Amino acid sequence: MQATGFATGLGANIGANSLSRRAFLGRLALLAGGSAVVMACGTQGGTIAPSPTPSSTGRPTVAADTASAASQDALDVMIEAGPVQFEANGDTLLGYLARPSLPGLHPGVLLVHENRGLLPHFLDVTRRLAGEGYVTLAVDMLSRKGGTDSFPDTSAMLNALRGIPTDQIVADGNAGVRYLQDQSFVEGNRVGAMGFCFGGGIVWLMAVGNPDLRAAVPFYGSAPPLEDVANLQVPVLGIYAGSDARINAGVPALEAALMAEGKNYRFVTYPGANHAFFNDTGSRYHPQAAGEAWLATLDWFEEHLMDS
Repeated sequence: MQATGFATGLGANIGANSLSRRAFLGRLALLAGGSAVVMACGTQGGTIAPSPTPSSTGRPTVAADTASAASQDALDVMIEAGPVQFEANGDTLLGYLARPSLPGLHPGVLLVHENRGLLPHFLDVTRRLAGEGYVTLAVDMLSRKGGTDSFPDTSAMLNALRGIPTDQIVADGNAGVRYLQDQSFVEGNRVGAMGFCFGGGIVWLMAVGNPDLRAAVPFYGSAPPLEDVANLQVPVLGIYAGSDARINAGVPALEAALMAEGKNYRFVTYPGANHAFFNDTGSRYHPQAAGEAWLATLDWFEEHLMDS
C-alpha cells in the first residue's frame, strides 16, 4: 500500500488497537494471573500510556502519579529489561534491551535516541515497546566515547555526538539490527527501527541502506539524500510536528521523491506540536500529539512486523 498524501491533524487515520496486541496481553495475563496486566490496559485496550498527563501546574497530579506507578508495576511483570553489550567491527557497543517475558519468538525494534545520548526517557520507550510485544534494543550511540553515563551533562553529550561521523552511527545502528536478529527469542526477519530527532535522521539513513529492516518510524528526522530514496525497501511512517519549520522544510521534496519511486510510506503531522514533542521530559512535550503518535507507531509496527 502506498500512501499518497501528507496527513495532518491529531488522530489522522489512526485506527483502534488491533487484536494481536490484545491477544498478546491476554496470553500474558494467563501467565501472570491477570490482575497486573489489567491495570496496564486501562481504557486503551492494552496500550501503556506515554506518561501521566500534567496538571495545570505542570506537575503530574497525585491520581496520575498513582496510575503511572500501577502501570509501571504491571509493565515490570510483562517484560525483562537491562543493559547489554555486543561487538561491532571489533569494538564494544553499549545498549539497553527490553523483551516480553512471554516465551517464544517476538519481532524486534532498534531504537535510536535523540542527540543527547541514551537518557532515561529512551529506556522508558524501550520498555514500553517491549510491553507491546517487541524485543527492543536502544543502542548507546556514544558507546565509542565511553557511553552516555560517562558525560557530565547533556551539552557534553551533544558535542561528543557531533564528533562521531554519521556513517559510523548508521553502521552502529545496523550492528544493533544484526544483534537483534541473532537473538534466539527474536524473529530475525521481523525487525524494524524507530528514532527521534537526530535518531529519526539516522533511521531514515538506515531505511534507505538496510534491506533487512521490515518497517521504520522516524520521528521528525532529517530527510535522507533524495538520490538514495530509490534504494528504499522499507515501509516508512514519518512522524512530524506542525511547528517544526526546519525539518518540515525538507518534507515536500522527500515526499515527491517517494511518490516518484512508488515507495510504501505514510506521513503524519501534528499541528500545534513542535520538534521533540514526544519526549515527556522536555519543554516541548505535547501530551496529545505524543499519545496519538504512539498509537500510530504501534499500528505501523503491528501491520508490518506482526501481521505481514
